[in-house]
Amino acid sequence: MISLITTIRHNPHKQILASICFALLVLLSQPLHAQTIDDGIMLADKTLCAGALYTHDSWDHYWEGSFERVNGNMGTVTTQSLTMAANYGVTSWLDAIINVPYVWTNASQGVLHGQAGFQDLTLAAKFKAISLPIRHHGALRAIAVLYGTLPMTNYTPDLQPLSLGANSKSISGRTTLNYLGRRGLYINGTAAYTFRGNVTLDRPSYFTNNQLYLSNEVAMPNQFNFGTGVGYRKNNVEIVGNYSQQQTRGGGDIRPQDSPFVSNRVNFSKAGATLKLPIPKLKNLQYWFLYSNTFQGRNVGQANTITTGLMYTLSFEKRAKP
Repeated sequence: MISLITTIRHNPHKQILASICFALLVLLSQPLHAQTIDDGIMLADKTLCAGALYTHDSWDHYWEGSFERVNGNMGTVTTQSLTMAANYGVTSWLDAIINVPYVWTNASQGVLHGQAGFQDLTLAAKFKAISLPIRHHGALRAIAVLYGTLPMTNYTPDLQPLSLGANSKSISGRTTLNYLGRRGLYINGTAAYTFRGNVTLDRPSYFTNNQLYLSNEVAMPNQFNFGTGVGYRKNNVEIVGNYSQQQTRGGGDIRPQDSPFVSNRVNFSKAGATLKLPIPKLKNLQYWFLYSNTFQGRNVGQANTITTGLMYTLSFEKRAKP
């Protein structure tokens, strides 16, 4: 219900992904330290990490409020996305991150048509607040992230669960604690609070949470999420098990026999794993594979989500001449 993922029969986006991957392969080799908004890893000074990630998410069961249902009218709802991601180490303590996703959705049954287009631009500033060595065992880092999202197109949020997203501007603050041991032990804990802006519908009224609103403006509830990860990270290899949870601060439930609404309370718990491996003989190029399963939720689909792609790291640090 919240995830937006689908199959497309004729797909020019795969050609885009192939072109990006080829361009990455012809770049020069540098050490690899790919990182994301919610981990405790920072890029080296004047280092760029960029690439393309493909995500496939699908479900045919969902929770209507807390009641588990089969999605008989729509069959399997699928959302696919191709995200262009770039992270840049401005200094040793500050990273700048940008994500640009193109999303397309589909339902295997019913009369509703899927949507396709650019979703929400994500911009983030990631600060390394504390880095403490723990004797000879490793290091503990405290990371703060300020980030926001901005809809890139005027897509409709009023076609859930086939909308590209909520079409809401948002701003988030995140705190992450990370321990990385010399022998590869990786422990990560992260939490964020998101403020979401109002959404405008293309109709003069709507009904939700047992109340009629004579307005086209919908107040979006804020969200809190947290997650943990434990595993191994060393020599550019990462194998980590993950758990995450989202809690929405308000919003109503899906009405019986009705479609989801953009401001519904969407809570979930997910578990999964992350695998990151350097490509042999191209150590600056890293393969990513991520899997998660939504095993508990409210007003959300029981989704299986797979993300895969390539990330490339390039250093712009000037080297001293011999």
